Amino acid sequence: MSALPDIDAVRDAAARIAPYATVTPVLRNATLDALAGAELHFKCENLQHGGAFKFRGACNAVWSLTDEEAARGVVTHSSGNHGNALALAAATRGIAAHVVVPEGAVQAKLDAIARAGGTLHRCAPSQAAREAMCAEVQARTGAALVHPYADARVMAGQGTIALELLRQVPALDALITPVGGGGLAAGVAIAAHALRPELALFGAEPAGADDAARSLAAGTRVTSVAPDTLCDGLRALVGEPNLAALRAQRVEVITVSDAEAIAAMRLLWSELKQVVEVSSATVLAAILGQPGRFAGRRVGVVLTGGNVDLDALPWFA
Repeated sequence: MSALPDIDAVRDAAARIAPYATVTPVLRNATLDALAGAELHFKCENLQHGGAFKFRGACNAVWSLTDEEAARGVVTHSSGNHGNALALAAATRGIAAHVVVPEGAVQAKLDAIARAGGTLHRCAPSQAAREAMCAEVQARTGAALVHPYADARVMAGQGTIALELLRQVPALDALITPVGGGGLAAGVAIAAHALRPELALFGAEPAGADDAARSLAAGTRVTSVAPDTLCDGLRALVGEPNLAALRAQRVEVITVSDAEAIAAMRLLWSELKQVVEVSSATVLAAILGQPGRFAGRRVGVVLTGGNVDLDALPWFA
């Protein structure tokens, strides 16, 4: 599937995943508000099942399958969190999950996939290698492909974050998510604007993997960016349908340096008392780096994951 979901698909996803997904809390912190000059509402998807928002989309995709499709299992490619989420979601239905992982992926995330019952298939660290290995596994097993971001079922599942957040904090002025492949950013943007068309939407992207920002500026998808960032969860090129959603929903993408993201990660650990990944911290880094765009606003800030390799913390690198 590659068509974009609509708000009805997001609502259907919310009902489908309700027995399995966690309603994550929204946290506030006076120190971070003061630093930002804004009222920040942190949607803590690091506390989601599997430690990341990815469970929502994976769970929706798994439970959207027919019994016949599900019996053959599911397959995906992932640097970690989506693979873990798909393995966990597959376990809720008692089916096999095959996860193609690139060499150099964070070991803690690979361990989590294995613990969840996923079968790992390693490949070279390139998009082409991921997709080729995925196609090979799919051909051999008959498993259903659940693309990590360019899948309407996945986007609809991620969009349930916006439904929850706007119930928890109805009076938001702006909302920001990280941007990698764009499954989260697209799903959240579609759902948020269906409910609140006036809401200002932002994305945060590493400067070393800024293909979404470049693509929006150029008016066409830029695929020449070679990712060079510590934000391992945001190295994927933005998907074609995802980019179309960002453009249609007028999402403004802000780029941040790895150093800014690491500093924001430390702040979230020390002030909010939340273990989040450096990819997650890009949202706070974007707010602190562009204070004029957020000053005085009530901002929904999606913290996407907390699967950190404690033996390789970035401030000790």
